[in-house]
Amino acid sequence: METISNEYLTVNIDCHGAELKNIIRNSDQHEYLWHGDPAYWKRRSPVLFPIVGSVWEGRYRIDGREYALSQHGFARDMDFTLISNDGTQAIFRLDSNEETLKLYPREFSLEIGYRLHGRSIEVSWTVCNTSTDVEMPFQIGAHPAFNYMDYDPDAAVQGYFKFDRGQDSFALSLIGRKGCLKNEKSVLEAHNGILPITRSSFNGDALVLENGQVHQVTLLDRQQQPYLSVTFDAPVVGLWSPTHDSYAPFVCIEPWYGRCDREEFNGDFADKDWVQRLAPQQSFSTTYNIVTMP
Repeated sequence: METISNEYLTVNIDCHGAELKNIIRNSDQHEYLWHGDPAYWKRRSPVLFPIVGSVWEGRYRIDGREYALSQHGFARDMDFTLISNDGTQAIFRLDSNEETLKLYPREFSLEIGYRLHGRSIEVSWTVCNTSTDVEMPFQIGAHPAFNYMDYDPDAAVQGYFKFDRGQDSFALSLIGRKGCLKNEKSVLEAHNGILPITRSSFNGDALVLENGQVHQVTLLDRQQQPYLSVTFDAPVVGLWSPTHDSYAPFVCIEPWYGRCDREEFNGDFADKDWVQRLAPQQSFSTTYNIVTMP
């Protein structure tokens, strides 16, 4: 476990999966990040690579061959190497190896960084195609889970999402069979960009907003006071919490460069929706930010 800190926050990161494990407000030791109770969901903030979501029937095609790959890919379950930690920034790296090449036939380097800026955490991803002669299609995404500020399993409304675009409706993509996307879209109703989180919000699995409709999602408590925002340039964002008889104590805000297959998709990996493509020896870099409120 690696730790970075400043006067406002203390952040712990596990080298296994380069996964955030804690985001603690120093003034009162408040924990923003879900603690991974397997009764609801055992993870806290996995990085999704080289796919986001599920591939149809658990299999995908590349270079004329078929491969098996489980939901969200393998990076979240692999040990990363610590590259540096200067106290306020830590960088981790995963390189392709014999194990990864059996699942995904591309040579790559994936660096994940966490840097503190005041009350915010900048998360950076750099993906490099280390091959000298073949293009690399991939997807990458985040899956951080945040505790509700005032969790109450009996509340009719647990909190609210506030979107940076204060409109009343958004085009909503829906998860269907086998964790893949339905071909039809729906409409997400949000009054002035504010959406209540209710007992039924995630009955259909994740809410998926595509085409860059949203670039900031703020969590509000039941009194509609903000306590955390996620800002990003990603073209897709997923919102999710597991469905139980009562509310799970957390909700996920997930910026994605990619998403699950459409139902019945059997094309090449490079033709997946929102896929990123790297020429040999080229790299892709991006960031998103978790902004905590005092």
